[in-house]
Amino acid sequence: MENNKTVLVVDDSKTDYLYIEKILSTGGYKVMYAESAEEGIEKAKKKQPDCILMDVVMPEVNGFQATRILTRDVATADIPVVMLSSKSQKTDKVWAERQGAKNYITKPADPELLLSTLSGLLN
Repeated sequence: MENNKTVLVVDDSKTDYLYIEKILSTGGYKVMYAESAEEGIEKAKKKQPDCILMDVVMPEVNGFQATRILTRDVATADIPVVMLSSKSQKTDKVWAERQGAKNYITKPADPELLLSTLSGLLN
């Protein structure tokens, strides 16, 4: 199943990334990976993915900060960011929206929810 959409996964956990990558591949997405927020911001600017899945808890720059940078930069403002985090408090979701995130999914991501969320954003 090929849909020609590219998703950039920004997550410092290789295990989490591999789980997400498997779901996205099943959904026909091309997947790029960045293991830090800084690398994610750089790749987003260079490669212009169709969507970004952003972890929250990362060293140095966290996912909220990275999302704010991406959604406020004219080069990346049109790329939807979906937060993907083990943090499940309502305040986290509200804060993610304030940074410009289009959606918030709690880890471990439910495959159907993840794919339907992306489908809704990208189609």
